[in-house]
Amino acid sequence: MTLGAPAEAAPDGGPPVSAAETGVGARRPRRTARWTALVVLVVVAALVALLATRPPATETEVYTPLLGRPAPGITATTLTGRGFDLGAYRGRFVVLNFFASWCPPCQQEQPELVSFAYGQRGAGEAAVVGVVYDDASSNARAFDAEAGANWPAVVDPGGQIALRYGVRAPPETFLISPAGKVVAHIDGAVTAAYLDRQLAAARAGGA
Repeated sequence: MTLGAPAEAAPDGGPPVSAAETGVGARRPRRTARWTALVVLVVVAALVALLATRPPATETEVYTPLLGRPAPGITATTLTGRGFDLGAYRGRFVVLNFFASWCPPCQQEQPELVSFAYGQRGAGEAAVVGVVYDDASSNARAFDAEAGANWPAVVDPGGQIALRYGVRAPPETFLISPAGKVVAHIDGAVTAAYLDRQLAAARAGGA
């Protein structure tokens, strides 16, 4: 005879029932499942919090066939209705930034561009130039005004400027030397500190 769990009296006075029949033994697996689910929820919540507070990925320097070659010319109209010619910036470094108001990384980098431009406000220092990428002029104008961007931003009907520079999605940034050559191509949101380093490296390299 095999000994099992002690029998308990039935609530209605009937014959004794075993622990297995009353479900006492089944409570432990259910409790274990609850604790497991709780632990999983805590782990998931911790991962979500970590991802939410982690700094987003920013700039990455990537190859472009334009590297070391003359930057494609830009003759266009700015968001304020003025004429623009990239050739007028010869003798200065130019940070050419393709952007759109609907682009989250562009929204992230805009204050950084403002900070960089402020630090370069002296005569002969690097200039910032924006190119609107697949965006309404009114939206791009409001976007620049809200951030305090005071550099020229040109409209690009039909995306012809973006096509000549090989831009696929904003933000993309090109560093152009005083001689008018492309010395760096950055994909993703830039920071003022990163642009400062790129500028210093270009100057050290004799660009």
